[in-house]
Amino acid sequence: MKITFIGGGNMANALIGGLVNTGFAAADLCAVDISPESLARLERSFGVRTQGVADAAALACDVVVLAVKPQQARAVCLALAPLLERQLVVSIAAGLRIDDLSRWLGGHARLVRAMPNTPALIGAGITGLCAAPAVSADERDAAERVLRAVGETLWVADESQIDAVTAVSGSGPAYLFLLIEAMQQAASELGFSADDARRLSVGTALGAARLAAQSSEAASVLRERVTSKGGTTAAALAAMAEHGVKEGIVAGVLAADRRSRELGVELGADPVAVTPPAAGKP
Repeated sequence: MKITFIGGGNMANALIGGLVNTGFAAADLCAVDISPESLARLERSFGVRTQGVADAAALACDVVVLAVKPQQARAVCLALAPLLERQLVVSIAAGLRIDDLSRWLGGHARLVRAMPNTPALIGAGITGLCAAPAVSADERDAAERVLRAVGETLWVADESQIDAVTAVSGSGPAYLFLLIEAMQQAASELGFSADDARRLSVGTALGAARLAAQSSEAASVLRERVTSKGGTTAAALAAMAEHGVKEGIVAGVLAADRRSRELGVELGADPVAVTPPAAGKP
């Protein structure tokens, strides 16, 4: 399977590195980017073929991964449209809906929309995927092979659920970083050095996540097992409940879902053509 990445930023780097590390031949991977520095880094790190322009040679592939900034995607897709034939296009550009991508790509129907998250940069991500109706089972497998190179995958049937994926796992690392940040602050206020506060907070978050991943029990059950009646954990959770911590997190995730839907509308809008006034008229 030959794969071409349009865009050579951090997520493309992560995916290319993951693919090479899982056995893909560097000769089967190509990256296109306008930045010579980005291309040089990819060549040096992974030995993949690189180009500064997307042309017929770059698009001689089975899968095209659209890894550009959402604001750049329309112009990039319009340039790619004449070059596409039967390739599968996998978009990891946040917020862009399948119908808009298809329109910009001249009606191309073999499209998968994916939402990875930043832990993909260390091979520990999780990606939500949604396929257009024209995508075959083999093409779904191809898309999954690409994204599984950097972590787990989760398919959703309804594209609107990608907005929910964005809210839960796409933005989710920020919620956990906020928790770690708060725990570090509290540890510092309790007299720990910055380094020790970080070790305690990050180590606790990492261990708890591993325990949750390896357990078949609900997070609520694991929480209850740490919480002795009248103990320190119960006191902490009562204070957090008084400040609305859990409700705030739920509200934040729902707000992220709403904003993701709004961004889909904003990013997918084509520029409005302005008709110049007729000659002799103001």
